[in-house]
Amino acid sequence: MKKALIVGTGIGAATAVLELHKLGGWDIMMVDRSPVLGGGLATRYVGGHPCTLGPRHFLTHDEGVFAYLNDIIPMRRCAEHQFLSYVQADSAFYNYPIHEDDIIRMPNRETILSELSGLEEEFRHQQYVLTTGASGVVETAKNYRDFWLRSVGPGLYSKFIERYTQKMWLVDDESIIDDFTWSPKGVAIKKGDRAGWDTAISAYPLELTGYDPILKRAAALSTVRLNTRTVAVEPNTTTAIIDGVSIVFDAIFSTAPADDLFSNQFGRLDFIGRQIEYLVLPVAFALPKNVYFCYYTGNEPYTRVTEYKKFTHFVSDQTLISIERPDREKGRYYPMPTKDARALHERYEGLFAERFFTIGRLAKFNYRYDIDDSIAQAISAVRMLSQ
Repeated sequence: MKKALIVGTGIGAATAVLELHKLGGWDIMMVDRSPVLGGGLATRYVGGHPCTLGPRHFLTHDEGVFAYLNDIIPMRRCAEHQFLSYVQADSAFYNYPIHEDDIIRMPNRETILSELSGLEEEFRHQQYVLTTGASGVVETAKNYRDFWLRSVGPGLYSKFIERYTQKMWLVDDESIIDDFTWSPKGVAIKKGDRAGWDTAISAYPLELTGYDPILKRAAALSTVRLNTRTVAVEPNTTTAIIDGVSIVFDAIFSTAPADDLFSNQFGRLDFIGRQIEYLVLPVAFALPKNVYFCYYTGNEPYTRVTEYKKFTHFVSDQTLISIERPDREKGRYYPMPTKDARALHERYEGLFAERFFTIGRLAKFNYRYDIDDSIAQAISAVRMLSQ
């Protein structure tokens, strides 16, 4: 019997367990520093309302990945899913992606319309794909600021993008962000339908237990060790030291940051955390119909408000919202999308053994990756192992 170590217990880790089980002949151990199976993806309850640690909706362009998850957890497609942005300078809420019909409501609409008339067509009307962005346009832009200025012009950039990006990544100069493919939602300026993901699948589990069924199925097929204090991997091997005990594995699948596993050998990777506060409100719904998120693009300390009933369809005369504030001391959620940060991660990649596989946003150090990518990467990794 071969031995596999899965670092983490989230959906990428769970998928790896399920795929290894299909192969047969693997003794699987899952380890996690969290005391909770699935970590932030696990269903928790605030005032009786089911939720996750921050919104964990499912987004993809891949019907195959959606079908894979839907077969395990019945999913509800959220085609109506809309976003709003509050623009402090205008004291107004507008659609996001920026909607053509909202521009006429803006105080400086004449200036904005003049700026839009001079934009390059390939930027303004380009359809952006989750994870990969848009070929050609992405290579042409110099940096994040250049990309957005060429897509929406300076007026809309200052309203929606500039300050929001600075506070999201806790930087004074957003031009250092050079991976911008994660930021557009479909198109830079939208026409017609106001739904945020009409060019992709937006979905959420039908049952109030959320993603728990896939997590529990994986746990039943493996040995699970939660509250693990330390997990380290010896460079260029599949030997792990778990709470001081060295164990040789035949393969390792990691969903954790590489610096954590390799004892910060080259220094700490740059991640941004989030302080998330939950509020139960005495109303059936707080946000307008079909609006799941509201982004705050000004000098407010918070970036986003989420209403969980829009996802869960929990029935109550109260509602649950969360408020997110960027905070370097509150977790390691978002890999910094800069050249210097990626270069450091590439040094860690040089320590990976042949049968050491990374899965998901944290392990691959790429903010663009989400639940669907974690599933696809886990399936691909196990296939590589079986060849």
